[in-house]
Amino acid sequence: MTSFGYTLMTEQSGPRELVGYARDAEEAGFDFLVSSDHYSPWLTEQGHAPYAWTVLGAVAQVTSRVELMTYVTCPTMRYHPAVVAQKAATLGVLSDGRFTLGLGSGESLNEHVVGEGWPGLETRQTMLAEAIEVIRRLHTGELVDHKGEYFDVDSARIWDLPDEPVQIGVAVGGDRAIEAFAPIGDHLIAVEPEAHLVASWNATKGATRIGDGARAIGQVPICWAPTEDEAIRTAHEQFRWFGGGWGVNADLPTPAGFEAASQYVRPEDVAASIPCGPDLDALAEAVLAFPSAGFSDVAVLQIGDRHQQQFLDEVAVPLLERLRSS
Repeated sequence: MTSFGYTLMTEQSGPRELVGYARDAEEAGFDFLVSSDHYSPWLTEQGHAPYAWTVLGAVAQVTSRVELMTYVTCPTMRYHPAVVAQKAATLGVLSDGRFTLGLGSGESLNEHVVGEGWPGLETRQTMLAEAIEVIRRLHTGELVDHKGEYFDVDSARIWDLPDEPVQIGVAVGGDRAIEAFAPIGDHLIAVEPEAHLVASWNATKGATRIGDGARAIGQVPICWAPTEDEAIRTAHEQFRWFGGGWGVNADLPTPAGFEAASQYVRPEDVAASIPCGPDLDALAEAVLAFPSAGFSDVAVLQIGDRHQQQFLDEVAVPLLERLRSS
């Protein structure tokens, strides 16, 4: 059975609002919550970027059932992996084991801020693999010394650990990344409903198969509003950066860069790639593309803060009923 989640998008809502949305999403019946982890919004119009880990700590206290997850954190530049290991363990404790650590190789938008430059993709993926090794070792609770290619750890130990080790999901976009990370990650994370990603993960030596302990966790943006025109306007204002694709989005360093890159994206272009409007059947169809591709979990991302509360109060329950009855 597919699990359906709700996205706490830190780029478009403030910290107080996000905590309230999390509480209401659990009450509406979502199975899990995922949180982005950004230092900057994609676009100035979004206007927010609170510290995701503080938000998730608060969310752990106002919820009791839903699973929590970073979607995703980069443990290589803005954060040292030893610090990520400590944060993840603490959230595991605060949530009574409901937390999954979602990791990725990052975007320049968030990682360049510490002044260490922005390495190429191959280097970023090598760094991520080493970071996962460090986090795994620290989550044993043992004293760890590590002298690696990119990271050093000196006599470090995590003192507060959940009863079971925090599981790790890894964002992958193709076969090379899957080959590298399927054997060392617990779950697959992807933002496109592509069946070959699940098949490639399952075919990788050393990987736990999707459905046999591993999960394939997707995310889909939608924009509900009372009218289609209003939804398209909101999606264009808040999410026109989305059309650039990962190759562009990973390397642009500032909201001004995304503004320039998306200046010629039209409202109709956004509407062609993101379901917009009040038609719940159309929204559900977009979400269900993920389970159709073999994903076990998919998180809904309602675009914009403007109708977020109304979406949770009026739309979430009937949308979930459609999704679960399909």
